[in-house]
Amino acid sequence: MLRPSGAEEAAQLPSRRARAPVPAPAPRLTALDGSRASARLSLACLLLLLLLTLPARVDTSWWYIGALGARVICDNIPGLVSRQRQLCQRYPDIMRSVGEGAREWIRECQHQFRHHRWNCTTLDRDHTVFGRVMLRSSREAAFVYAISSAGVVHAITRACSQGELSVCSCDPYTRGRHHDQRGDFDWGGCSDNIHYGVRFAKAFVDAKEKRLKDARALMNLHNNRCGRTAVRRFLKLECKCHGVSGSCTLRTCWRALSDFRRTGDYLRRRYDGAVQVTATQDGVNFTAARQGYRRATRTDLVYFDNSPDYCVLDKAAGSLGTAGRVCSKTSKGTDGCEIMCCGRGYDTTRVTRVTQCECKFHWCCAVRCKECRNTVDVHTCKAPKKAEWLDQT
Repeated sequence: MLRPSGAEEAAQLPSRRARAPVPAPAPRLTALDGSRASARLSLACLLLLLLLTLPARVDTSWWYIGALGARVICDNIPGLVSRQRQLCQRYPDIMRSVGEGAREWIRECQHQFRHHRWNCTTLDRDHTVFGRVMLRSSREAAFVYAISSAGVVHAITRACSQGELSVCSCDPYTRGRHHDQRGDFDWGGCSDNIHYGVRFAKAFVDAKEKRLKDARALMNLHNNRCGRTAVRRFLKLECKCHGVSGSCTLRTCWRALSDFRRTGDYLRRRYDGAVQVTATQDGVNFTAARQGYRRATRTDLVYFDNSPDYCVLDKAAGSLGTAGRVCSKTSKGTDGCEIMCCGRGYDTTRVTRVTQCECKFHWCCAVRCKECRNTVDVHTCKAPKKAEWLDQT
């Protein structure tokens, strides 16, 4: 409510000659009012209890936007800093694209690590999305920050070109003539607006880290940038030929995003070759963690801490363990039972799977299939011994 000005206050005050108003009788407290007051008190106690029982030091993140879907309300998104909240309120349509990008990069993360002990598992109804595992400045944290930044760039760039956003459209800079190995061509069509996608992703994703002047913020900013440049790296040139009988005497070309899987594959290779570093004393750069280690480049993912082995449930480290995970009896890779189960052994269960097979098209217009039953052995990792599990929790 707006406060009245001084003149308005003077006009509202009774004159000295005016009769003082008779004070109104105190309202009676009914049973309904009492129940409402009790409900408000109970709600206040519940909120206080929730605040006191939140996990210590686990910070929330904008990643949770992906779980909200279409219900994005800027004031209700946990983990946003003031700059992110301002962008959310100013560009609500872009926030829908950010949410779609969050779901896409989480799916890609889970695809890339589906055969590993840490498999990018998300926690239901948890504002941190990944739990305490992101508190450690590990390779996994480096990959998550990189691919999350890439996911936002990819989603916003795609939405611009598809006309879903009012603030951007096709790339305005791809105009005129250009050339490549095949010769000259004219820019035309609708090039994906990677410039806007990168610019908005940098402003939104980096906002939290730019407020914090510590080593972890420096690491996150570096990996965020690696993710953004990875999307730009896989822009492809698509062309259409013009001429008699498709002679291609003239070409019209435009830039297009590649499938996000290529970005995920690239960042996964960067994860495998990530460089362990320490922050310099001035806090503005990195140096190799040990003498003889190579220096990190702008395209390398960087991390500070060694990863846990993720073999057993460890609440402090955020590890969910591998008990019950499906493994391959014959594989020698990370999906093999020897590595996945950390030497604990595995259980074998025989299951029957029903699949559709021998499908035929019948005119017109149906496809009819038979049901085929296959009996297969499924191998799952054994749980650790109770004493071993208690040591980690």
